[in-house]
This record gives sequence, structure tokens and C-alpha cells, in this order.
Amino acid sequence: MLIQFSVKNFKTFKEKAVLSFIASNYDKETREDENIATISDFNLRIVKSAVMYGANASGKSKFIDALMFMKRFVIGSSKEGQKGDPINVQTYKLDTESENEPAEFEVIFIYNNEMFRYGFEVNSQVVVSEWLYHKPKTKEVELFYREEQKFEFHERNFSKGSTLEKEDLIRENALLLSVAAQFNDKNAGKVLDWFKELKIISGIQEEGYKNNAIAKIKDAAYNRKVLDLLKKADLGIENITYKEYYFDFDPADNKKSFEEIFEGFKKNDEEAFSDITTVHKRYGIGRKRVDDVKFSMHFDESSGTQKFFFLTGPVIDTLETGGILVADELDSKLHPNLVSKIVSIFNSKELNPNNAQLIFNTHDTNLLNSRLFRRDQIWFIEKDRYGAAKLYSLADFKSEVRKADNFEDNYIRGKYGAVPLLNDFEDFIYSKMLQPNENEG
Repeated sequence: MLIQFSVKNFKTFKEKAVLSFIASNYDKETREDENIATISDFNLRIVKSAVMYGANASGKSKFIDALMFMKRFVIGSSKEGQKGDPINVQTYKLDTESENEPAEFEVIFIYNNEMFRYGFEVNSQVVVSEWLYHKPKTKEVELFYREEQKFEFHERNFSKGSTLEKEDLIRENALLLSVAAQFNDKNAGKVLDWFKELKIISGIQEEGYKNNAIAKIKDAAYNRKVLDLLKKADLGIENITYKEYYFDFDPADNKKSFEEIFEGFKKNDEEAFSDITTVHKRYGIGRKRVDDVKFSMHFDESSGTQKFFFLTGPVIDTLETGGILVADELDSKLHPNLVSKIVSIFNSKELNPNNAQLIFNTHDTNLLNSRLFRRDQIWFIEKDRYGAAKLYSLADFKSEVRKADNFEDNYIRGKYGAVPLLNDFEDFIYSKMLQPNENEG
């Protein structure tokens, strides 16, 4: 489980931004049984979902970019690139001092009942600092600390470190953690595995995870789980199957549409097209069901239905492993009720027994009044006048926000900030575009 993620001096985040999943005592009586996972070994209460709001260009996607950068760099820094290659990190550039300082990233998480705290600072040339702490039970132990090419290692629990240093195997532009995992260090391997299992997806571009859902349709056991999710979404789908079609396809034949070519397929081994078939009820006189009709997911179903279907892959995987799903623009193409369904699954004690977590950003303010979230699950990102973003929780308002408040209305009215300021825009529309031109005759 993710306990905390922080980032500093990356893209639009000049100062440190901290997203914490530790449940607030201030909200202790709100949806405690459903939305909270109790980790007794570490005496922690962790929320199972978090939503981020903010105006356009406020930094919502950039915050997810920060987590994605950290994941990619951890997984790839030891094997991608050579000595002297630049590190593709973007610091905050609207301040002359910050753009020359390193970017900083840190995560705290629980993996296989052990807690880890790992982080690093990097600029475009080198790893400036790096640290890893391990808490198997009650005491946190420093496994290593690095300042550029100077290292301190725990002799017993990170014994591989000294060997790697002596053999000069740690490049200036590579993470010690990645190199140590490559050489089979046990604790470094656990951290690397956690990052590999961390799922980060785009709600706008489904290409990165659509094949996951399609693969599940081929498996009978998973097919039932996907179908159950589709039925819970009330999309009118009674059954779903995967099929491959084989046909001659000549790219030069532009006289026919792809649909026409698809309809005229014939079986051969030259070209294949796969499609998902959905089954819907068909009704006759008196609204009596007469038979079923088959639809093509690709040609007949709406973009929203396709999006929800593609999401079933990462959602099922995350729920089964008790992992973490991070979604940028989750609500894109989806009705607010469908987004609520996804959130309710992650918050559910029954449907999410492994305490999987969901993190996403959205503009869908309906969710604020759905009562699906506690105050410590609702986050806002807002830029200041200098273009620097800050992250804060609704729980930070404490006594200013009551449980019975209309969160949606208060947010839209600007009580919590993180909304676009459109007064100047409205004045411009009225004075420049709606008023008659004095020069017109």
C-alpha cells in the first residue's frame, strides 16, 4: 500500500508537494469501515482511494507525471543509457534559483508486510542523493544513504552495496537501488518489484491498457469477472466474447471502407482482425424479450462503453493483487455514475478485500457530493501567481469544513480554491466581443 508520495522542484511543483494516505482522526467516524484499511502491524489507518481536483493547467497531471518519472527511472536507470548520458528530468523553470536545483522524489509504502521509505534527488547530469530505509517491524533501519558518489551502507542488510562500490559499478547517472536490484540484492529487489506493480494509466489514451482487458476475455475465469463489472455498470451487456476474423486486406483498396472489408472477410492466414462481441437483449411487441443481438465493441458500442471495458483489465488486476492504480483523467468519456461505480468498488470492504488503492484526478464535481469520499481523500492542486503548484487536502481546512457541508457547491464557489478565476474572462467577453464596435457605421 502507498502511504505517502512527495515531489519537489519537478515541472510545476517548486515546493514540496505531499500526498498522504494516512487517515485523519478528524474524519474517524466517516465511512471508517469501508474507506479505511487498518494495518495493525504498523498501527496505521490508510485510505483506499484519493481524488485530486484543480483548474486546467493547475498541475494535476504533472503530479502523476512525477510518480511516473520516479517509476521509470527506478526501473530503467541501471540498464538504459551510458555514462555521461543526460537524465531526462524537468525541474521548475519559472524561478532562476530552482531551475539549477535538483528534483526530489520520495515514496513510503508497505510491500509484503514490510515498510520501505525510498527517495532520491537528481538533476540533468547526476544522482545528487539517494536513500533507502526499511522497517520490517517497529524500527526503521537505514539501508543506504548516498551523496553523489559517496555511499554509506548497512553492512548486514545491504551487503551488496560495498561490492558494487568497490567494483565501480554505480554510474553517476544511475540509481544505486536499480543497480543493486540487478545484482539480486533482496531489499532493493522488493522496492523494484513494488514499482513494477504500480499501475499508472491515462484515461484519455486507452492504448496502454486495452490489450489487458482483451486478454482477460480469452480466459474463462476472467471473462466472468469482466462481465460482472460490465453488468454492474448497467451498460445493457448480457455477454461478451473475443473472436478473431481472417480476411484479405489490401491497403491500396481505398474504394471500400474498413467496415465493408470486415463484413466481407474470408478465412485465410494472411491478415487477422480481432474484435470483442457484446450481446444485448432484443425486445418485441409488449416489451417481451424475443432474442439477442450481437454488437461489435469496435464499431457499435459507444466510446464510453469501450473505455469502461478497457478499464476492467487494470481494475481487476489491481483488486486481485491489492496493488495501486493511478489514473490521469479517469472520468474522460465516462458518465459520472460510472466513475462513482469504480470508486465504490475500491472503497468497498467486500469487493476490495485486499485493500487495493485508487488515485485519480478529475473535473467531475458530482463526486464531491456522492458521499463516497471522506475529507482526507479529497485533494486540491492550485497554482500561485508565480506559476508554482501546491497540493492540499480538504481535511487541512479542519473546523472550517463540516461533514454535512455541500462540498461540490463550496468548491465551485471557490471556497476551497483550486478553481479557475474567470472574472477577467467574463469582462473580456462582455467588453470586447459583445459590445458593438464604435467604428462600425
